[in-house]
Amino acid sequence: MTLDTLAIARILHILGVIIWIGGMAFVTLVVLPIAAKLPDSETRADMFERLERRFAWIARAAVLVVGISGTVMADGYGLWAQFIQASGWWLDAMAGWWIVFFLILFVAEPLFLHRRFSQFLRRDSDRALKFLTRAHWVLLLVSLCVVAAAVAGVHGY
Repeated sequence: MTLDTLAIARILHILGVIIWIGGMAFVTLVVLPIAAKLPDSETRADMFERLERRFAWIARAAVLVVGISGTVMADGYGLWAQFIQASGWWLDAMAGWWIVFFLILFVAEPLFLHRRFSQFLRRDSDRALKFLTRAHWVLLLVSLCVVAAAVAGVHGY
């Protein structure tokens, strides 16, 4: 594998993480609070579902780019053995958190989460948006911790 391939993989990896985690931050900090303040339940549900439908594909693409580029880098830099060593804790954190989002976006969301949450949103948009906001805060805070861990780990901490 050439250095150019690894450089491109690293660039795509970082851009993918920025889009994925930055998008989640935008939804958590901007979209959900605005949706919660809309005057009626139907408007809240419609706005959220339109935005979610559009961003879901962006998030899925970003998560795929991160997974593929991460795999290319792990292979190209020979990092596979570090996944089972204590010093590779940050690699485990990144891969584990990626798996969580992969399962949410590619398995749970299309199979049952979207339908169930849509019903919950139509039935009680206040409670649904409060629940979703709390869940997004947890996902965002863990994501930021994993990003910080990865930066620390790659610099030897």
